[in-house]
Amino acid sequence: MNATQEKLKVQLEQALVEAFGADFAGVDPILVSASNPKFGDYQANVALSLSKKLGKQPRAIAGAIVEKLDVSEICEPPEIAGPGFINLKLKTAYLEAQLNAIQADPRLGVPSAKTPKREIVDFSSPNIAKEMHVGHLRSTIIGDSIARILEFQGHDVLRLNHVGDWGTQFGMLIAYLREVYPDALTTANALDIGDLVSFYRKAKQRFDTDTAFQETARQEVVRLQAGAEDTLHAWKLLCEQSRREFQVIYELLDIKLTERGESFYNPLLSEVVKDLDKSGLLVENQGAKCVFLEGFTNREGEPLPLIVQKSDGGYNYATTDLASLRYRIQQDEAKRIIYVTDAGQGNHFAQFFQVARKAGWIPDDVELVHVPFGLVLGEDGKKFKTRSGDTVRLRDLLDEAVSHAHADLKSRLQKEERQETEEFINEVARVVGISAVKYADLSQNRTSNYIFSYDKMLDLKGNTAPYMLYVYARIHGISRKGDINFKELGNNAVLLQHETELALAKYLLQLDEVISSVEQDLLPNRLCEYLFELSQKFNQFYDRCPILQAEEPQRTSRLVLCDLTARTLKLGLSLLGIQVLERM
Repeated sequence: MNATQEKLKVQLEQALVEAFGADFAGVDPILVSASNPKFGDYQANVALSLSKKLGKQPRAIAGAIVEKLDVSEICEPPEIAGPGFINLKLKTAYLEAQLNAIQADPRLGVPSAKTPKREIVDFSSPNIAKEMHVGHLRSTIIGDSIARILEFQGHDVLRLNHVGDWGTQFGMLIAYLREVYPDALTTANALDIGDLVSFYRKAKQRFDTDTAFQETARQEVVRLQAGAEDTLHAWKLLCEQSRREFQVIYELLDIKLTERGESFYNPLLSEVVKDLDKSGLLVENQGAKCVFLEGFTNREGEPLPLIVQKSDGGYNYATTDLASLRYRIQQDEAKRIIYVTDAGQGNHFAQFFQVARKAGWIPDDVELVHVPFGLVLGEDGKKFKTRSGDTVRLRDLLDEAVSHAHADLKSRLQKEERQETEEFINEVARVVGISAVKYADLSQNRTSNYIFSYDKMLDLKGNTAPYMLYVYARIHGISRKGDINFKELGNNAVLLQHETELALAKYLLQLDEVISSVEQDLLPNRLCEYLFELSQKFNQFYDRCPILQAEEPQRTSRLVLCDLTARTLKLGLSLLGIQVLERM
């Protein structure tokens, strides 16, 4: 109800001026949602803050404001409570009019951004020649949800996958494969991803213990950087092999990304170093070219350098990140650049952001945002691992979630003595399993660690995806049972009488506030909390108010409430990357 709050704020600001004079123009009326619904829907707390300035008791100030306040179209007569709170309760007729107005709106009353921007969301970012694992889960899911919300708001969003596809590891892997499996360097699909990962591990072990092999690997890196045809061809095959495996997971999760790996920025790295030198920021330290940072020190308390060119002439992640940042500002013309990575990389982002600012590369109208997230933990409270102690493959995790959902559904069908086709069971299990994983992640404050539990995330009764999918399916069950086509319900049909109808109506009208807050603070768990609360309010309404058995015009009004709830759930869940089901 952003629009409602804005209208009330304007009226309160006018009342302040009328009551106390032009000096009070622009004073914030401190309008917030009421702390207790029984006192109303909003409260203005400005009277308390003006007591000293006006030399009056807050209640007297509140009384003077109320005397000049005209909110009769929106609210019941204002009431003064406690030391001077102005309580405002929305009129039932106003709520009915608002719901009737959004019925025909596919956006359900959520306005698009007033000033759409070019925004980049950098997320997922797996490494070539390695499998995606549980560590990629949060970046991929959180990044996708943020991108969906920004796109819905009308921003021009570039979803970038900054894959690790360059550097020493490729020289190491290509050198090793030349010895043990040369076909993999000349023939597409000679290896599957599991074999490639195994060879990568063996190459790393060899690199760490064999100095001759280290030199061979470095020469391969030089050949790759110089564009040697055979090495470049081998590199492309390895990248394509990994890319296909990543795509299987992205399709399972319904994720769309534009790949732009580290290699893309390779030609721009020398220019980064030159420009930092020109700006007087570069300092040579033990043969390496560095920028010293403010606020970052080593154990001895000395300033920490950010190395942009190593003593051997090579570059590192920071150089690539600086090059990518400049490209995104200058070529992509992004106004907000959002990096979704684990919290452990916080210092890295703070450091290279500082260097870019010192160099004058960040215009005033460009915002850089690091979106950090915590770890995925096992039920023992430790980092989520397989029983053998290995990192959990993301593909295995998702397959296991679908398998759990399949078993749960089969068990429920047996208890209900329901017969369904195998096709129905497989599709419901797929949607529920994948949705459960996504929602379990997104419903946590992203800055916290969370415990991964298949049983909890598939629970039909908690704050889970299955709970909300079940509410959505329940509403469609009402339409099937009553042979109702929601699209044919009349406009101007909402009449709110029961307290649960009013509670549901007010909550339906808060969607715009929630989406606006997530657009700003990039915390998708706020949308999850809203959808969970909405589902609970619908269930309270469903339990206490007859729908199909109600008399007209109440019957149609309650069906409209059902439809608006289902559409709100569908829209909200879609912004989290979650599909809905009309039958479960």
